[in-house]
Amino acid sequence: MSTYCDVAPTHEWHGPYHANEYGFPLTSDADLFERLVLEINQAGLSWLTILKKREAFRKAYDGFDPEIVARYKTRDRKRLLNDPGIIRNRLKVDAAIANAQRILELRKSHGGFHAWLKVHHPLTKEEWVKLFKQNFRFTGGEIVGEFLMSIGYLPGAHATSCPVYKEIVKLKPAWIMKSQRHRGHREHRAKH
Repeated sequence: MSTYCDVAPTHEWHGPYHANEYGFPLTSDADLFERLVLEINQAGLSWLTILKKREAFRKAYDGFDPEIVARYKTRDRKRLLNDPGIIRNRLKVDAAIANAQRILELRKSHGGFHAWLKVHHPLTKEEWVKLFKQNFRFTGGEIVGEFLMSIGYLPGAHATSCPVYKEIVKLKPAWIMKSQRHRGHREHRAKH
């Protein structure tokens, strides 16, 4: 059975995403917000559709600046729902706006989206899903799992035999730091 690491590298759209973004740690609110919006919009569609529409999404959502998107009003919702360059789904559009507002709240309470993720890490996928459902809109199990894998918080983005896997490991993503902490804890307990 083929994996993403088998089929993506030579693909016009998947290749660059696979080699330069998928599984790589992200820290800025705009980058994290973009990935969350894209993952939400992928629900029910192919990732290829989202990659092809990505630039249109960036333009439509003002570069994924949470401060701007959080202030969107009825006029902006109508504009988005009439934009053929993006996914025109009312629930997904409303989720993007509500989630931008939530990111601004996380800035006040935690210093930002990335800081909020760090405070809660490590969690199991099930715990992450529960936490996201309590804090964000349109965030079911598949969306949360793929989002966290794509930003380096859950393992599995790349096969261990994939050259990109080795590059990501060098960056010490959150999931690898978790396994190192657990290994150190087990080694410490074994000594005592």
